[in-house]
Amino acid sequence: MWHVISGRMTGVSRQPRVAVELVPVAAHQAEVAALLSRTEIQRLPVEDCLGSALAADVTAPIPLPPFDNSAMDGYAVHCADIAGAGEATPVTLPVVEDIPAGRGDAPALQRGQAHRIMTGALLPAGTEAVIPVEATDGGVDRVEIHAPIEAGKHLRRAGSDVELGELVARAGDRLSAARIGVAAALGIAELPVHRKPRVLVLSTGSELTEPGRPLEAGRIYESNGVMLAAAVREAGGIATRLRIVPDDVEEFRAAVDPYLAEVDLLLTTGGVSAGAYEVVKDALTGQGVEFRKVAMQPGMPQGAGTYRGVPVITLPGNPVSALVSFEVFVRPALLAASGFREVHRPTTSATLDGQALRSPAGKRQFRRGRYHFDTGVVRVLGAQGSHLLSAMAESNCLLEIPESTISVDPGSAVTVWLLDDPQNRSVPGSGRQ
Repeated sequence: MWHVISGRMTGVSRQPRVAVELVPVAAHQAEVAALLSRTEIQRLPVEDCLGSALAADVTAPIPLPPFDNSAMDGYAVHCADIAGAGEATPVTLPVVEDIPAGRGDAPALQRGQAHRIMTGALLPAGTEAVIPVEATDGGVDRVEIHAPIEAGKHLRRAGSDVELGELVARAGDRLSAARIGVAAALGIAELPVHRKPRVLVLSTGSELTEPGRPLEAGRIYESNGVMLAAAVREAGGIATRLRIVPDDVEEFRAAVDPYLAEVDLLLTTGGVSAGAYEVVKDALTGQGVEFRKVAMQPGMPQGAGTYRGVPVITLPGNPVSALVSFEVFVRPALLAASGFREVHRPTTSATLDGQALRSPAGKRQFRRGRYHFDTGVVRVLGAQGSHLLSAMAESNCLLEIPESTISVDPGSAVTVWLLDDPQNRSVPGSGRQ
């Protein structure tokens, strides 16, 4: 038995303890997480590692840059030689050497000389600064310099970006384009990564029609499978989407069984409620999968277990319920199995704008919303109906309302899960609770 908690909070009303026959969200999260084992480690070429989780720390085998080099196209000089240079009083120096990028035998720079040098080229010994070509007449044999320069200007010192032996990536980091670039710059050709989980995604329902086909009376287009396969890929997994399976137990098993040896997870949507024709529940009950009601809205009907040795997570059929359930249960489990260190969405406290919210007693509610990073204010988008997907598409966060809370007034603090921030802004104090 699970109980609603009572208490007080400014702008939030609560009700007395009420017993309900529901599984707590945290308990179902833990069961789902335990289903998936961490995938094995493999070594891949760096160009094939995008989006994977690094399986071991990476330290720099060389410094970056590996040698002192020029940050500009210009001339290597001694600062004292051009201390009096100006537009009206230019200083002329002989150009003794030409040093393009890639030349490895640049001779030392002597006093009273200049070496013409390109961006990224090895600095000759004795160089105190590089005067940009824009401050000169661009001479080849002799150069006229029109400005003085400070020592150290336009020089890139060896190791100024990464020192030899420095930790550049940690096990569990997501390999972004930038991290892959650093690895390549360090001369690393392969990286150890966790294999991406393989997920079979299945939508059920005799009412479903594949997008692109004519829509008959009483039918709807199948969206959950497409949406959840995209969510799996976004979370770093490899998704295989089965086409629509009708509400028939034998057809369900015949569609699923051939794939079981090739996947790490079977993810279904629909067919898990209390009505008739609930094909997923009918096919998997007694086969290792347990179905229950979880204390949340949307997404109360859930299932988890194993079928013929393969982990199974069953989600509701309403699209918002399915996607919210994926965020709460499936995404963290997939990321953990993939080897990632951070598996939860970042959270922050926001100020509720707009109308007061009502939440059912004893259930953790997730509402779609738009969080404004500049003001810290959040506004709910759309009604609560779990079939209203368009508001979810416009949302960049989920508002999390605890089981003990039945109403939240405007101006109150609420916890939000940040789903999307194109500008990748940091949020002070954010982090999963």
